[in-house]
Amino acid sequence: MSSETLFPFSAVVGMDDMGLALCLAAVSPAIGGVLVRGEKGTAKSTMVRALAGVLPPIRVIEHCRFACDPADPDPQCPDASRHGIDGSGKTGEAGGSDAAGGVVRPLRLVELPVGASEDRVVGSLHLDRLLSSGEVSFDPGLLAAAHRGMLYVDEVNLLPDHLVDTLLDSAAMGRARIEREGVSVTHAARFVLVGTMNPEEGELRPQLLDRFGLAVDVAASREPEVRVEVVRRRMRYEDDPVGFVNDFARQEASLAARIAAAQQQLRKVRLPDEAITAIAQICAAFDVDGMRGDLVTARTAVAHAAWSGRDMVQDEDIRVAARLALPHRRRRNPFDDASAAHDLDEVLDEALPEPPDEGPDDDPGGPDDDPGGPDGSGGGKPPEPSEAASQPDPPSDGPDSAEAPSGAPGPAGSTAGAQAGAPYRTRLLTLPHAGEGVAGRRSTADTATGRQVRAVLPGDPRGRGLALTATVLTAAGRAADSARAPGEPLSVAPLDLRRAVRRGKEGNLVVFVVDTSGSMGAAARIREVKTACVSLLLDAYQRRDKVAVVTFAGSQATLVLPPTSSVELAERLLAKVPTGGRTPLAQGLEVGYEVVSRERARDPHRRAMLVVLTDGRASSGGRAALPRARRVAEGIRATGTAAVVIDCEQPGRGIRLHLARELAGHLGAQHLDLDQVAAGDLHDAVRRRSVA
Repeated sequence: MSSETLFPFSAVVGMDDMGLALCLAAVSPAIGGVLVRGEKGTAKSTMVRALAGVLPPIRVIEHCRFACDPADPDPQCPDASRHGIDGSGKTGEAGGSDAAGGVVRPLRLVELPVGASEDRVVGSLHLDRLLSSGEVSFDPGLLAAAHRGMLYVDEVNLLPDHLVDTLLDSAAMGRARIEREGVSVTHAARFVLVGTMNPEEGELRPQLLDRFGLAVDVAASREPEVRVEVVRRRMRYEDDPVGFVNDFARQEASLAARIAAAQQQLRKVRLPDEAITAIAQICAAFDVDGMRGDLVTARTAVAHAAWSGRDMVQDEDIRVAARLALPHRRRRNPFDDASAAHDLDEVLDEALPEPPDEGPDDDPGGPDDDPGGPDGSGGGKPPEPSEAASQPDPPSDGPDSAEAPSGAPGPAGSTAGAQAGAPYRTRLLTLPHAGEGVAGRRSTADTATGRQVRAVLPGDPRGRGLALTATVLTAAGRAADSARAPGEPLSVAPLDLRRAVRRGKEGNLVVFVVDTSGSMGAAARIREVKTACVSLLLDAYQRRDKVAVVTFAGSQATLVLPPTSSVELAERLLAKVPTGGRTPLAQGLEVGYEVVSRERARDPHRRAMLVVLTDGRASSGGRAALPRARRVAEGIRATGTAAVVIDCEQPGRGIRLHLARELAGHLGAQHLDLDQVAAGDLHDAVRRRSVA
């Protein structure tokens, strides 16, 4: 579909805070981009693509692959020789056809697919030239294409971490630097970065989350009238795209003019010392780590003042900026029930005790901008960002939501025993060696789509696919030693071939073997154990693992949940598990390994890990119970099955027996105390092992 028939930005209903954040980032790209978090089907991608259509066009130097500005060309641009810059700084004939120099073209929206390789993102060697003439030349990637435009990453939380790091570093510095395979290149890379994600599919790491300037949580309206209008507009658009776009042409033109005016006004806006002091007080009181929150809030306040047509930042601008820039930066466990919006309102009221009367319209000129819209549906003034941008998402219907996980206590009156508490973010448990498993986000693996870490000879079993650049460079090196005539095409011989070793992440089968016997002590301790298990289950869901749950108590072990990807079901069943009785430790280990063995036959590419939560006691079977459990553990160790033992022995009750630590030794497993499961305690457990 052509750009003229994209769904209009102004026609989107009920997404005012997202619209405001996107417009402010477009006014001031220095803000650092926007992260939009929300459930599926909330017009996230539609709004991003529509915004690119209303942003002002840009002037570029003709034939420059890096979109340099004729008025301020990049002296380090790899295409500087094509600029045709004379001593006055103006472009000559090579630079464009009009008096101002350069050519005018629409702003680009570059979309980065989740499966993109690092070469596609940052650029690579120009293979055509290398093969034809042996010339080493840089071929730009998506970062160069997005310069002075927008870079859109849908499902950014599914993008490999090393690519997210690259994107955010370039967005923060305004430059991309490539040092690889004998090529050293730097070029300007200033763009509006927009990422969208569904939190149910897993959160971004806190370090990456902090790098996004603004974050907005969106959710579909629960108001029937709003939902009706969404359906009505979408169906009208599908029936007659051109007519629908024409109906909103006036609103789109008004929005484009407002963005352009705000961009011009931005350099005129003053940020007084009083405003900077207020921002610092707000960030300190809101427990924001680092200084990035202060800087982004200040930049956003300046952009909002320009957006509102003012030449000085006011309290209103600071309030709007804080609600968009700070909630995702607060120091807290990501699985906490977020009350950040309410806390932030209290902080703002204290730092800005006398909010001004309602000032200029904060509507981004986007969704529902014109009360007298073409269909008469209107929309009026949007709510303040506090009503949506900084509010947590409404609880989802299913307990697998990362924003409202279902590990909370079950219904009142439950007779299932101690219930799990609210889950927390856990440390990363990984298998100790790189594998070759299925795609996921837990353990290190040699994959077909990960980051290339080396090139190997064709006979090396670690190689997957052709390492094209390494092959060509090997051929070029061989040709350089021969008597190849200048301009003669490069030939590639079989001995030049190299294969790529790519390193990525895999999903695993995580089998939880949970001791629910009476030896675990009081209900409070069982609650802690179940809470840890639920937290680990939620982490497994977000890392694309399959999970199984085995519990043991009394005289038997029970497979509560066969291997599944439904963590929702695992949490629900675990909450119903009764506790008490003797401790059949050996049976628990046997059933856990049986699950691993059966699943290995069904899915040999998915590596497994046993996570045993126990105090190490074994009382079912008399005196032979403990020796039997140790023999079973040693048998499991002999199979090479990875394991982690989480020690649930209660502290403060006399002499500790350290039976769980001994069990870990027999299993060849990593040993962790229960209070070390939460992230942030020392180093991640299995990372202390040497990685092959």
